[in-house]
This record gives sequence, structure tokens and C-alpha cells, in this order.
Amino acid sequence: MTETSPAPTDHHAIAAGLEGLIGLLRVLSPSGGPSLTTASTLHRLDTAGPSRLSDLAAGEGVTQPAMTQLVSRLERQGLAERRGHQQDRRVVMVHITEAGTRLLGQRRAHRAAALTRLLASLPAEDELSIAAALPALVRLAAMASSGSERWVRS
Repeated sequence: MTETSPAPTDHHAIAAGLEGLIGLLRVLSPSGGPSLTTASTLHRLDTAGPSRLSDLAAGEGVTQPAMTQLVSRLERQGLAERRGHQQDRRVVMVHITEAGTRLLGQRRAHRAAALTRLLASLPAEDELSIAAALPALVRLAAMASSGSERWVRS
């Protein structure tokens, strides 16, 4: 008995599928809520902890001036704040506030409710397949966000 290698993965189809998921995130997002970049920045601060502006900009794939504007807007909205670094007061760190964490929770709850309704229209096997793919997708996203410049620009 000979082993056959798996069929080659169609990376173009994966890229197209991920683009479709971005569209799904937009549809599931509450109207009038923060942009995907804003929500992603808050999520990064919530999960990774306080960050330098330059690290946030690199992780989100935006310029430092754009991230400076975004963080200023988040500060005005009470969703983030800048504080001096504990060991090096010359360094400014961006922190998520309790209001920012609450906003993320509300956004996630809204999306989960909408997703529940959407998943109910799929066959159970599809929902199981989606759930089975999540760990790999989370690892893929973590790899990309930990060094987005290296992965995207090479």
C-alpha cells in the first residue's frame, strides 16, 4: 500500500476565503461601532498588554502617524490612555481602559449573537468544521501579528 501525499493547498482560495471572513466581520459588527483597525488595536492592547505606539503601528500595518491619530482618538473617547513606562519614563506606553475592555466585550457579544443566528442556518457539520479550524486560524493570526512586516512584505 502506498501513501499518497495530500493535494496541494490552494493558497489563492485560502486568501479569498479570509477576505470573505473580513467581510463577514464587517457585517457582524454593530453599526456605528469602531472601525476594524480601531477594534483590532483595542484587542491587541487587551490581549498583549500595554504597547509602544511604534509596536502598535507595526502590528496593525499602519504608519506611526496614523497610529498616533488613532490612539489620540481612543484617548478622547476614554478607551485608551498613554502612560510612562515603569522602568524608562522616556518611553510612552498605550494602555486599554476599562471602558475599552467593556466596548470590546459588547462588540464580541453583539457579533456572537449575530453569528449564532447565522450558524443556525448552516448544516451542523459546517459549524463543527468551522470550530475545528479555529485553533489553526488563531495561530495563523498570532504569527502574522507578531511580525506582520516580515510576513506581509517579503
